[in-house]
Amino acid sequence: MTWTLTSNKLSQKDVLQDESLFFLGNGFLGVRGNFEEGYAPDYTSIRGTYINAFHDITEVTYGEKLYGFPETQQKLINIIDAQEVTIYLDEERFSLYEGEVLSFERKLHMDKGFSERIIHWRSPKGQEVKLHFKRLVSFTVREIFAIQITIEPVNFFGKVKIVSTVNGDVENFTDPNDPRVASGHAKRLKVLMAKEENGICTVKNETYVSKLQTACATQYAVNTNHTASHTVHSDCVESHFTFELSNTVTFTKWNAYTDTLRHGEELVGKATVALQSFISFEDALSAQEAYLADFWKNADITIEGDSDLQEGIRFNLYHLLQSTGRDPHSNIAAKGLSGEGYEGHYFWDTEIYMIPVFLMTKPELAKDLLIYRYHILDGARANAKILGHKQGALFPWRTISGTECSAFFPAGTAQYHISADIAYSYIQYYLVTQDIPFMAEYGAEMLFETARLWIDAGNFHKDKFVINDVTGPDEYTCIVNNNYYTNVMAKHNLKWAAKAYQILVEQDQDALQAIMNKINLSQDEVAQWQKAAELMFLPYDAELDVNPQDDSFFQKEVWDFDNTPKEKHPLLLHYHPLTLYRYQVCKQADTVLGHFLLEDEQAMSTIKNSYDYYENITTHDSSLSHCVFSIMASKVGYHDKAYQYFIETARLDLDNTHGNTKDGLHMANMGGTWMAIVYGFAGLRAKESGLSLAPILPKQWTGYKFSITYRNRQIAVAVNNSAITLQLLEGEAVSISVYNQSIDLIPGQEIGLPIQ
Repeated sequence: MTWTLTSNKLSQKDVLQDESLFFLGNGFLGVRGNFEEGYAPDYTSIRGTYINAFHDITEVTYGEKLYGFPETQQKLINIIDAQEVTIYLDEERFSLYEGEVLSFERKLHMDKGFSERIIHWRSPKGQEVKLHFKRLVSFTVREIFAIQITIEPVNFFGKVKIVSTVNGDVENFTDPNDPRVASGHAKRLKVLMAKEENGICTVKNETYVSKLQTACATQYAVNTNHTASHTVHSDCVESHFTFELSNTVTFTKWNAYTDTLRHGEELVGKATVALQSFISFEDALSAQEAYLADFWKNADITIEGDSDLQEGIRFNLYHLLQSTGRDPHSNIAAKGLSGEGYEGHYFWDTEIYMIPVFLMTKPELAKDLLIYRYHILDGARANAKILGHKQGALFPWRTISGTECSAFFPAGTAQYHISADIAYSYIQYYLVTQDIPFMAEYGAEMLFETARLWIDAGNFHKDKFVINDVTGPDEYTCIVNNNYYTNVMAKHNLKWAAKAYQILVEQDQDALQAIMNKINLSQDEVAQWQKAAELMFLPYDAELDVNPQDDSFFQKEVWDFDNTPKEKHPLLLHYHPLTLYRYQVCKQADTVLGHFLLEDEQAMSTIKNSYDYYENITTHDSSLSHCVFSIMASKVGYHDKAYQYFIETARLDLDNTHGNTKDGLHMANMGGTWMAIVYGFAGLRAKESGLSLAPILPKQWTGYKFSITYRNRQIAVAVNNSAITLQLLEGEAVSISVYNQSIDLIPGQEIGLPIQ
């Protein structure tokens, strides 16, 4: 069943991984797939519940601190735990690690929006029951996390006791041996209040420094005669339910989470109101299925000929949906809401690897993500000033609330390209939606302020515009002059800032004047943007017909790949950064990524030669890399390589190929999987000239299908070994390009073209 992820594993390693794989979320709230009843005494669990952007502020410690280094950072906080439910048959506690597990199956239903565990258990004394756990995090009422437990007697007919806890005494996971996971600051919440009133149990917490507050209100339902009592402790509320098990009994635990970022001061009241959203668990399940039917109608990709791959693609898209912020306070963290890797920070991953998925399938979610960046624009302006710039907006490399959280500036803060990445995503949104009001309210100001950054960060030199001392996407090559990727993206940013100005001249002069007044913009600046774009220096080696990654890259010796053992990968965990910086070795796609995003800047021969060159020196130690090499292998005609790289992305977390799925899922890679199919195999591009396709069919498949949303139209694309079929499912007639041939799509008409 490619709509259902199934596991029957109970080992320590698999349990940790499955806690991430079976997480549930809705963009606001995320709950790891922990066992309600707990684990064996010697097991480690990363037990977590997270609200997107809910963070505390921690100090950054330096041995030597220089001017402008961040003094604090934000950290996603593990909040109130409402997962815990323990079950006793008489006095025997149910545990999968005691007695005998006669059967165990765990499922994640990606078309229905819930997970379940189905268990047949025999206690140490021989008492048998069947237990069915279901849980959901609601897509339609963002505050709701619900658990339903069904207990069916087999040979046990007696007293059952259920103890359910809402626990405010929680802390974050730490790992001192992995820089990708926080090594300190585990305890960041204090309990302000724990109470029970009219059967509703409530815990309210506050962070130590940011003073953000969160509350969880919990209500129960048991479908048989029972007794209930509640014990309020200083940091939790414990509820006891007892009943006689003679027939199947269903126990439901409704939890509603609120926080001060979205709900203001009335946290408990609003959580209590949210508890009344659904009549029954089945009602909530129906709402989940309806929401997902709409999502999959636009987002599903069908692969013919590989069920494992089909499962991987749907798994990736589903978890992206679960992790996507839908308000001005939140975005998509590197690990989504599935774990604590990278401390819940947002990176440029969102704009380049994840927004494209939603832009072409569910544009309103892409719009929400872009509005988040506008929400922290003032912080980006302030950050630019900290870095010594007189004007412009420099977005932090990693952040939650808008300030820089990177303590290692060479591979973090110096990645100025993030401002161009964000500008690129705004431009793509405009090209795909033609949303003039959005451009007037958000887009133009964003493009103007990021363009200003490049004028201040770079300078004119010998009839060229150069940008010195930055770091590109490749974190194994830091603080360089004229990084190709940065420069080409800055050029695009500058060019489109001038275009956005002209668009508003033609479409909304009042909005333009308001922006100019707000940021004190002059027409002379617009002319300067155009000049800088026209004169932007893009490194090029005529002898090799390759774009050097930066001015000095080709001066360095190539890393000794043949004599670097596998156990020394990823290199960042085994070599000092300066060692890496002195060699030609790339952590991930850099120049090759620039060629994908802005392919019209170079001749096809240069793109191909650059691909060949960088493929030989790239380790792909970042999960952001394989998808780009897959896309560009499709572009240059290396179809077998394209598929090999694609396979590395499709099931990265399901197969735990990077060995750290326990810390959370690799969200950018998940978006990259979709991109490798739609931008790679199907050759999709959205440019000023319009929408274009150039599909190929991997020889491992018999066909594939997907839909795209473009300017209020839905277009279905099907590819098999002989033809491409296009159909306009929704919207007015539109022309697109297929293999450089203009095709008119008309409602109700299916068009078939031979595959090339």
